[in-house]
Amino acid sequence: MRELVERLGIPGLVDVHTHFMPQNVLDKVWAYFDAVGPLTGMAWPITYREEEDRRLALLRGFGAVAFTAMLYPHKPGMGAWLNSWAADFASRTPDCLHTATLFPEPGVDRYVREALDAGARVFKVHLQVGGFDPNDPELDEAWGALADSGTPVVVHCGSGPAPGRFTGPEPMGRLLARHPRLRVIVAHMGMPEYGEFLDLAQRYEGVHLDTTMAFTDFSERLAPFPREERARLVALGDRILLGSDFPNIPYPYLHQLQALERLGLGDDWLRGVLYENGAALFHVKP
Repeated sequence: MRELVERLGIPGLVDVHTHFMPQNVLDKVWAYFDAVGPLTGMAWPITYREEEDRRLALLRGFGAVAFTAMLYPHKPGMGAWLNSWAADFASRTPDCLHTATLFPEPGVDRYVREALDAGARVFKVHLQVGGFDPNDPELDEAWGALADSGTPVVVHCGSGPAPGRFTGPEPMGRLLARHPRLRVIVAHMGMPEYGEFLDLAQRYEGVHLDTTMAFTDFSERLAPFPREERARLVALGDRILLGSDFPNIPYPYLHQLQALERLGLGDDWLRGVLYENGAALFHVKP
C-alpha cells in the first residue's frame, strides 16, 4: 500500500467509510455478522477483529491520514448517546473526521444541531439497518441543518447486500428533490443499483459515492459493477471517494485498493479517489 501511495505522489489515504463505535455496540455488530443475519445473508468473516488501539494502528499503517467513525442507531434513543461517544473518540483521535448520526425520533433536530456545534464533520445514516424512510417528517429540520451547513452525510441507501423497506434510489431521490443542496455520499456506490445512483450524482452536484466494497472480488460475485457504467466513473471522478468498511470486511484492506487500481482508469483518477477528492471535501491538510 505504501508503494501505491508513493507512486501516486499523495500524502496517504482519505477513507470516508471506516467503523469505530462503542465496544459493546461493535461486539453486537460482529455477532450479527457471525450469525449470518438476514441483512447479510451469507458468511462474512471479520478480517480485523482487533482491539481499538490495534485497529487504529493497522489503519494508519495502511496509509490512512484521515478516516471516519461510522456508527448508526437501529432504534430510538441511541442517536444522542452514539454522538456523545463519537465526539469523545474524535477528541482523542485527531486523524478521525468527527462523525455523528441520526434517527427519526423526537429531539433529533436538537441533537443533530448539537453535534454540528460540537464540530461534527460527517454524518452516517443507515437506512437498511435503521429501517426508516429518509423522508420521515421527523427528519426535515435535521436534513435542513445538514444542507445549510454543507456537512456530508454517508448514507447506506442501496439495496445490497439485502434490500430493506426504504433502500433503493427512489427514497433518496425524493429526499434530494426536497433538499437539493444536501451533500450525500452514497455508500457502496449504491450497490447493486449502481446506475440509478450515478444518475442522482449527475442530477445533483452535492451527491458523491464511496467505493466501499465495490469492485472487490467479494462484491463482484454478488453484484458486479456494469462495465457500461465505467465511463461515468471517469466523468464523475471528482465525486468518487475511497471507502473500505474497515474493520468489518471479509478480505484484506489492500484488496480494496487493488480492486480500484485494476479498473485501469488512470493514475489521475486513482489519486482523486484515494486522497484528493476526500481531502478537498473535508479540508484535510497534507
